Amino acid sequence: MESSSSQTNGLKHYPLTPLRLLRGVACLIVYLSTAFMFLVYFTPPFAAFLRLFSIHYSRKASSFLFGLWLALWPFLFEKINRTKVIFSGERVPEKERVLVIANHRTEVDWMYLWDLALRKGSLGCIRYVLKRSLMKLPIFGWGFHVFEFISVERKWEVDESIMHKMLSTFTDPLDPLWLAVFPEGTDFTEQKSINGQRFAVENGLPILKNVLLPKTRGFHACVEILRGSLDAVYDVTIAYKNRCPTFTDNVFGVEPSEVHLHVRRIPLDQIPSSETECNTWLLNTFQLKDQLLSDFISQGHFPNEGTEGELSTLKCLVNCIIVIAITSVFTYLAFFSSVWVKVYIGMSCAYLTYATAYGFRPTPVFECFRKKKSS
Repeated sequence: MESSSSQTNGLKHYPLTPLRLLRGVACLIVYLSTAFMFLVYFTPPFAAFLRLFSIHYSRKASSFLFGLWLALWPFLFEKINRTKVIFSGERVPEKERVLVIANHRTEVDWMYLWDLALRKGSLGCIRYVLKRSLMKLPIFGWGFHVFEFISVERKWEVDESIMHKMLSTFTDPLDPLWLAVFPEGTDFTEQKSINGQRFAVENGLPILKNVLLPKTRGFHACVEILRGSLDAVYDVTIAYKNRCPTFTDNVFGVEPSEVHLHVRRIPLDQIPSSETECNTWLLNTFQLKDQLLSDFISQGHFPNEGTEGELSTLKCLVNCIIVIAITSVFTYLAFFSSVWVKVYIGMSCAYLTYATAYGFRPTPVFECFRKKKSS
């Protein structure tokens, strides 16, 4: 949600100068090339072969590599674009297994959760529930599949079995997990808000102005299946100054001027187990979000700011250099090494395309043997 004082100026926080345009294009090339090289070189050994023997160690290796690449984005936001990311609410512990729920103001809300996850040592283990159409994105769709994001059609009769199947693989408490869910199901627009308010009036539900009515069944499925392996639920409320950013705004660094994340930590025993009471709890939580955002619009900030410090510029630079160095070596091998490297890359691309299109993930061989014996 934007603060009201800045909604009227209609201008980007920073103008799109030629230098900013060139910098953004260079960053986009770096991010796409590093993502491609990491995926095609590391997926076969760590996300495919190692998974045949241990899902736990496959996830551990993949999360480490995923975290290296993902850390480039907070570096872009906070150090290159100089966007202020301001945290408020509660200071949460490091490396917990959590379910994260957040409001969905714009197409890039999910990216700013990385800034919090990085500070908590959990960046590589963040997973999302996202719409299936995003799996078709070049390169990124491969990554969404390899790192086990849950893709949904946003139709519960279709998504229920998919959600239950995927969530059941996340129940091992030894596997680090940040599972992020946006219960509104879509990003906020004024027209969607009007339609939601009309629905609320017709069905005796609360009238929300700054968020949409949450969809409850997916959230309840997450809580029900993962309850025994989670430490807490993080309720994150996101707001923006000067205006809500788009993906290209982030890349070129023209918006936002500030991102505010308000965090509440809710122990699992405070969330009801029955579906009806759990749904009511979620609705009440979004009423609290709605009030928080109303206060943000009038006051320009959330309560209890300053719960997290700034990122280390040195650590960000070292991580960036490591990722670019690895990518440079892989690029050199792709163009100037043996033909077998090119064959490896081609086969890896074919595997990633097939696995993403058909939702394929290798089953551990020992699990296959157990299934055969039990049958």
